[in-house]
Amino acid sequence: MTIEARFRLDWPGFSLDVDLQLPGRGITALFGHSGSGKTTLLRAIAGLERARQGRLVVAGTVWQDTSHWLPTHKRPIGYVFQEASLFAHLTVMGNLRYGMKRNGAAQRISLEHAIELLGIGHLLDRKPDRLSGGERQRVGIARALAVSPRLLLMDEPLAALDLERRQEILPYLERLHGELDIPVLYVSHSPDEVARLADHLVVMEGGRALASGPLAETLARIDLPIRLGEDVGVVLEAVVAELDRAWHLSRVDFPGGGLWVRDRGLTVGERVRVRVLARDVSIALERLSDTSIVNTLPATVTAIGDEPHPALCLVRLDAGGTPLLARLTHRSASALKLAMGRRVWAQIKAVALIA
Repeated sequence: MTIEARFRLDWPGFSLDVDLQLPGRGITALFGHSGSGKTTLLRAIAGLERARQGRLVVAGTVWQDTSHWLPTHKRPIGYVFQEASLFAHLTVMGNLRYGMKRNGAAQRISLEHAIELLGIGHLLDRKPDRLSGGERQRVGIARALAVSPRLLLMDEPLAALDLERRQEILPYLERLHGELDIPVLYVSHSPDEVARLADHLVVMEGGRALASGPLAETLARIDLPIRLGEDVGVVLEAVVAELDRAWHLSRVDFPGGGLWVRDRGLTVGERVRVRVLARDVSIALERLSDTSIVNTLPATVTAIGDEPHPALCLVRLDAGGTPLLARLTHRSASALKLAMGRRVWAQIKAVALIA
């Protein structure tokens, strides 16, 4: 199951020109600065923008091409906007039932399941004016699920919320990710949301897709370093393997090794994500013992690329199949005689537990 999305759309001063093959499972993040074309692409997929040249195939079904056009109201999509835009005269349950009118015979998600997933059971009798911003957005997401979509489109659903409300909703989005077999296209310019939620990453700029691929692999590219916020780095999927109660640490394992992180009340076997920034990785030719750095991994140099500043370079490492990035000076790389295939030790000074 894949999504083929090919669109060419020209406006005065802007054009969208993309040709993407996206996975039919998990969360694909459309990431980029404002004006990069993220929302325009989402609206083209929804049929809200009719591209002069376009082809959209979802799970083998053609939604549009040169000879066929499926109008928006017939596309089995759920659409979540920045604002929930609930009907003020209806209760929460009334809003959800209104969404169900589009189901037809294709009931893929029960209303009860959507209510439970979003934790809104206690809100069903309330009107929208008695809901907080976070509650309204959770109801909006549940309403999008109530149509039993084959594809869920989310256009910066947390952008209008303050930090506290965003932190309230993120766990519910993670539940959707874990429990529903519906592909999600998630527009965001928030590095934290992308790092926490995405499986696949599309980086947009100037109406073009600069990069598209699995999150870990795409973030580890050195030909096109992608900065999620302040720096380049990688996101690793890991499992909690050990707890050190005495020192309040947890060891998380992934293909290629394990890393110690600060314990946040994790349990053994829990799946987590960690982020390792290139600036926090140094390289040694031998494993050092007299050092405060506790996370060291054997690795192999797989690529070396230039950074914007001529003094710096970016080194891609392979740690047992897991990519890492390290930022060094060219002087240090020369002194270490780094080259493709060189065996080294990656010394990781800091690890951020993000989910």
